[in-house]
Amino acid sequence: MTHTRFILIAVVAVFLAYFFFVVNRDIGEDKTQNTGEQQQTKQGGSETKTDERGQVTVKVTPQISASADQLRFDVVFDTHSVDLDQDLMQIAVLTDDQGREYKPSAWDGAGPGGHHREGVLVFEAIGSAPTSVELKIKDVGGILERSFKWDLE
Repeated sequence: MTHTRFILIAVVAVFLAYFFFVVNRDIGEDKTQNTGEQQQTKQGGSETKTDERGQVTVKVTPQISASADQLRFDVVFDTHSVDLDQDLMQIAVLTDDQGREYKPSAWDGAGPGGHHREGVLVFEAIGSAPTSVELKIKDVGGILERSFKWDLE
C-alpha cells in the first residue's frame, strides 16, 4: 500500500513538473516575444503587423487589391484599461518611399470610445507606384507614435 501511494505521488509530481516547465515555458516565450515588439503574420496575402506596446494592442492589415483607386488598411485596437477615444482621421498618416505624407480620406469603423475598436482606414491612391508605404498612428495608449511599414515590391 505504501509503495502504491508513493508511485502514484511520483507520477503526479512528474506530470506537474512536465506541465510547469515545458508547457508554461512555451506560453512564456510567446508573451516575451510580443512585449514591445512588432509581430508580423500573413493573412490572405497581406502582412498583418501588430504593435503591443503600452496598454493598447494595434493590428494593421493592408487590403491588397487590383484596384489602385484607394489604399485600405484593416485596423484593430484592443485594450482593457484605457478608453479608445481617438479620431483616426486626425492621428493617422501614410508616408510613401519618397517621404510624401497622405491623410486618410475615410474611417469606416467603430466610433470613438470603448476598449475594442476596428474598422478600415482609407487613403486615396498615391500618384506614383511607391516601393514601400508606412502607416503611422499617433498618441494611442500612451505611445507617441506606432509605425507599420510594408514593402510593395
